[in-house]
Amino acid sequence: MFSRRDFPEQITPFLKEKLKKLRKRLGEKHPHYLALARQYIKSNLEEDISPETNLYHWKAGLISNDSKSIKGIERLYRRTLVINLTKNCPAHCRYCLRQNYEPYTLSDNEIIEVSRYCGNKKLKKELNEVLITGGDPLIVPQKLNFLIESLIRYAPNISIIRVASRLPQQEPKMITKEILDIFKNKSKVRFEIATQINHPIELFPEVKECLIKLLKVVPKIYSQNVLLKGVNDNEKTLIELYDNLRSLGIEPYYLFHPAPIVGTHHFRPSVEKALKLIRGITNSGLFSGRAKPMLTLMTDIGKVTLYEGTIIRYDRKTKRILIRSSYKINERLKWNPCYKLPASAKVDKDGYLQVWYLDGED
Repeated sequence: MFSRRDFPEQITPFLKEKLKKLRKRLGEKHPHYLALARQYIKSNLEEDISPETNLYHWKAGLISNDSKSIKGIERLYRRTLVINLTKNCPAHCRYCLRQNYEPYTLSDNEIIEVSRYCGNKKLKKELNEVLITGGDPLIVPQKLNFLIESLIRYAPNISIIRVASRLPQQEPKMITKEILDIFKNKSKVRFEIATQINHPIELFPEVKECLIKLLKVVPKIYSQNVLLKGVNDNEKTLIELYDNLRSLGIEPYYLFHPAPIVGTHHFRPSVEKALKLIRGITNSGLFSGRAKPMLTLMTDIGKVTLYEGTIIRYDRKTKRILIRSSYKINERLKWNPCYKLPASAKVDKDGYLQVWYLDGED
């Protein structure tokens, strides 16, 4: 049985200065101050007893050809492999999916092993994309560059490399020439950067400038946002956010309902409210249709985007929702031979995975 890790408050100097100025100018009760503060300042609410029991969002361990365990990789999808280069971050988001994971950074030997795995004969016909995440890979630029160079050398089947980072919003001055140069002169792959901007207040002038610099060396930046109670769970804020992202040339992707991780109950609105919000903002005509996100759950079997028929039923006693996915168990086992079905999931008569998901509260 695993116990919850201590997740200390950690805020970058840039964010501390912005919080200080917002508090002085607007006061601690102003929505703009709270939108930033709630994301980073540790709250006593994290210790409240609640229905959330997950320590991790999912487990998707892999084995190599010689049956040795390979650290830092997950595969739930046909074309894409996730590489967790480092579990360290410059700041600790209080709703973080990975707050209970042990911190580490892959060694050079582990990076080479991962890269060779991506290019092996069994994978290279289907696998063409990796997502390098963590933690925040941009805080270890030399390791990141070594991983990218290793993938180019050992896994020529990888043509798309995505890098996930919140560093542009958390400490924009750390996006240095060294980081920008990582994405230059590598014609064999196409780069994309995934970031997370949850509220318009995060788009400070320094952040915008940083994102514009990144867009000069990376053809695509997209934002995955989390729907957070007391931060952005209203139509006005979401519409302003997606309108601003569109203006900057940042594409929307997922709008995540917060995963049911221990200590995050105060962030989690109901799925019903999330559905109401997504219907409201995407059908309002108040921002470009090219900026519409997809409402998605981080379930124990992977991401499930909510469409008609996705929700099978609601258990009011346990406040859990039975979700239908289009993941097939035989395909999951093909991609990941050591995959084990979590206790919250089952396989239907057609071989598709279904999973129970804990609802939030309004």
